[in-house]
Amino acid sequence: MNQPASAYFIEDRHDPNETHTLSVLVQNEPGVLARVIGLFSGRGYNIESLTVSETESQKHLSRITIVTTGTPMVIEQIKHQLDRMIPVYRVVDMTLTKRSIERELAMVKVRGQGEHRVEALRLADAFRARVIDATTESFVFEITGNTDKINQFIDLMRPLGLVEVSRTGVAAIGRGPEGM
Repeated sequence: MNQPASAYFIEDRHDPNETHTLSVLVQNEPGVLARVIGLFSGRGYNIESLTVSETESQKHLSRITIVTTGTPMVIEQIKHQLDRMIPVYRVVDMTLTKRSIERELAMVKVRGQGEHRVEALRLADAFRARVIDATTESFVFEITGNTDKINQFIDLMRPLGLVEVSRTGVAAIGRGPEGM
């Protein structure tokens, strides 16, 4: 069956979702984080990772690092809306700069005995994960790296007796001598 003719060209667009790391420099004052997060929740944007810390105590500035997903148009909209907020000084899309370093820390608890225990230690060594707690029945590993590396490590630990994972979220900084 034919579609009815239309005077308007309607394009069915399905832009792929992209993951972006945004670094937001804000005034360190009560309620700023809630306002930034409110922007995301109020518009239905997703936050994959969120880290916040005061970075310049004398200037009372904090840095919020947000990993979010969306179409290129949604990512641009997020950046513009963040940039218009009063306590926000600067928004940098670390993904677009291609000159950033991103790291995350995770603690991974694995329960196991015998061969599973030996294999968990071998994999931890290969991933440069440190043992920060050990009992006769379990290990807690500390691993630092990019998100993909941590995800791979966790996936390999699942069949060996993964119990739980605690992650910090992504921290990012630009390369070179310039600041944000």
